[in-house]
Amino acid sequence: MPEENRFTVLLAEDEPMLRRVVHETLRRGGFIVVDAEDGTAGLEILQSDTSIDILLTDIKMPGLNGYQLAEAGLSLRPAMKVMLMTGYADEDIPETIREASIPIMRKPFNFDNLATSVRDVILSR
Repeated sequence: MPEENRFTVLLAEDEPMLRRVVHETLRRGGFIVVDAEDGTAGLEILQSDTSIDILLTDIKMPGLNGYQLAEAGLSLRPAMKVMLMTGYADEDIPETIREASIPIMRKPFNFDNLATSVRDVILSR
């Protein structure tokens, strides 16, 4: 698929092994994937001129967590789509995240459906 027809995912995940597996799964699903090893690195990418269609971020990360990264990202790029990932039980979800109806994927998730799920969020209104 030509790059101009592919979506770009910013993947913010502090667990290196999971980041590699998600990166490869999305790449094989036809996405361009930009990695960030934590929320601070993710924010630096969002502050750059890098084209990003969707932010896929872990919630629990040292420093800037996924909620904070999502909120900052949406303030910088209001049209950007966001998906959250977590391995923890129901957490206290910030009001801004609830109001934005941001989907939260529970870990462990089905890697077979990951690319489809991300594409569905990108294409949703």
